[in-house]
Amino acid sequence: MTDPLKIRERIVIPADAMTMQAVRASGPGGQNVNKVSSKVELRVDLSRVTGLDDAARARLMNAARAMLDAEGWLLVKSQKTRDQRQNLEDARDKVRVLVEQALVRPKTRRATKPSRGSVERRIAEKKARSRIKRDRRRDD
Repeated sequence: MTDPLKIRERIVIPADAMTMQAVRASGPGGQNVNKVSSKVELRVDLSRVTGLDDAARARLMNAARAMLDAEGWLLVKSQKTRDQRQNLEDARDKVRVLVEQALVRPKTRRATKPSRGSVERRIAEKKARSRIKRDRRRDD
C-alpha cells in the first residue's frame, strides 16, 4: 500500500490510513487453494479521509456502519479473482464507491397535497361503496 486512494480532486484517503492483509480465499482455486493467499482484507480509517464536509462524513459513517470493525475502521473484503493484485483493486474500488455515494446529498422531501380530481374520485368511490353496502342490508 504505497499510493493514496484519490476519490475526487480534493477527497483523498492517505496511504497510511489503509492497511491490507492477504488471507487464503474460500471456494475453488485448484492446486493453489491451500497455498496462495489471494483474498484481500482492506482496512480503512475513515476518520482520516481528507476533504469531506461534516454531512458527507456522517453519511459515510452511516453507510459503512455494518462494515466497521471494533476499532472503527472500515473492513472491505474481496476474493473475486485468484489474483491478489486484482482483489486489492476491487477492494479499493468498493471503498471509492462507498465514499462517492456518501458525497451525494439526498433530496429533501417536499410535502404535496393530493390533486382535486384524486380527492373527488376517492370520495365518489367511498359513496358508491357505501351505497352498495346500504343496498345489501335487509329492511326490517
